[in-house]
Amino acid sequence: MNAPHVPKVAGISSALPAPGHNSPPKTSPLTSRSAADSPAPVVSDVPPLDRPASVHDHLAGLVSDLTSLHELTERLVRTDTLDTALHELLAAGATLVGAQRGLVVLRPREGHGPETTVGLGLGRADLGTIETIPRGSASYGRILDGLPATDDGQTVTEVAHPDLLNEPDLDPRHREVAARLGYAASYAVPLATEGAGRFGAAVWLYDEPTEPVEQRRQLVGQYTRYAAEHLARHLELAQARATTRVLREELLPSRLPRLPGVQLAVRHSTGPRGGGDWYDALPLPEGALGLAVGGAGGEGPGAVAAMGRLRASLRAYAVMEGEDPVAVLSDLELLLRLTEPARTATALFAYCEPAANAPGADGPHQSRAETAGTRITLAGAGHCPPLLIGEHRTEYVETTLSAPLGMLACWEAPSVELTAAPGETLLLYSDGLLHRTGDSMDRAFARLHAAAAGVPRALRGDAETIADHVLRTVLPELPGDGDSPEDVVLLAARFAGKG
Repeated sequence: MNAPHVPKVAGISSALPAPGHNSPPKTSPLTSRSAADSPAPVVSDVPPLDRPASVHDHLAGLVSDLTSLHELTERLVRTDTLDTALHELLAAGATLVGAQRGLVVLRPREGHGPETTVGLGLGRADLGTIETIPRGSASYGRILDGLPATDDGQTVTEVAHPDLLNEPDLDPRHREVAARLGYAASYAVPLATEGAGRFGAAVWLYDEPTEPVEQRRQLVGQYTRYAAEHLARHLELAQARATTRVLREELLPSRLPRLPGVQLAVRHSTGPRGGGDWYDALPLPEGALGLAVGGAGGEGPGAVAAMGRLRASLRAYAVMEGEDPVAVLSDLELLLRLTEPARTATALFAYCEPAANAPGADGPHQSRAETAGTRITLAGAGHCPPLLIGEHRTEYVETTLSAPLGMLACWEAPSVELTAAPGETLLLYSDGLLHRTGDSMDRAFARLHAAAAGVPRALRGDAETIADHVLRTVLPELPGDGDSPEDVVLLAARFAGKG
């Protein structure tokens, strides 16, 4: 009577595995396998019951494999960006199939995420060389183009080239690339989910002719099925962030206005979830200029949409009564309280009168801006005070302490008036600039002041160079959009002077 099979564990075949990760190449030069292709274990493969040590060793091996699989999936789930998830997938898959190099190619359907190619042990030039292989010959190309189903309707789950250089039907360019990069075999699996469909492929490369043994194929199959679900979520999130970023860019000024006697420059960086920080610069009647920065509470598409509504409303109020910044912010407060009572916002609005073309006191060919400076009236609602940078001073403009918009039943605070001397620069910014330093607010304000005061004299004649210097000094390594939740806005306005 035959001994019973050891039951399967988590989808892993109960047949005793061959030793090691890989086996010599089979007689067939190219293998495309389906889920039904795995041979059923035969009775002779199962350890007899009178050999308990063999059964124990077999079960210990299964437990070890499951433990390794669990650890690898735990590491994958802790990845918080698409790029790190792809690198983790490649490294874990290489461990499971016994390879040293590999690549993953993502080609999701339009609107389902970004396209990208990531390598393990392969540089950009190597990836570019691999992409010269005709798509129909490359493993990832065959997978992405849709491998045909088997005769019994099963989905093909892998593509193996166990001995690339000796395959008679291999495309010559594929053989040439393999020889140049020094790999002799490859093993590829698709990345697919029910919702996203087939959106990518993972390929691992071997230095010698070989292919994974059956147990290793099952392990990497289980791992990549889980990884595909994780990657699909990252793709969906990346697409949502890209859409939010585009929406945000469309809601901000497409370009800054050009006015006589004023140089404008702006720098902004968006957080990964899309924040509500914004800026504006708009020409006003009688040659005046309105400058504004602000932030809508919250994050994501809701905050971005609120930012667009606030900016559009402030522009309308500024055109009607911009010479009175308190009235502008009071109107904005009333609108916010009536239409979005659960939302708060901060804002700062400055009304500037450069009058660069007006006759000066010292002669008809000298502008009033060169002699009397630029008169600025501003008001703030819970926003950081602007910074005035000049040859003889670098100081914060102390606005009246006020709560953010939407926090009080009736908002109103006195405005502040100052005069910017010829050649001085007014710096407006969001609190994200301070938060990204990682310092306390007092230390962050001190760092910003030191950065502004340290602008070299040779750079002070241009608003662009001033903005760049201050930003690089305050944040030497400005994080990318995916690294910090804080938006950064820095708006510089340099008023005309003699030099």
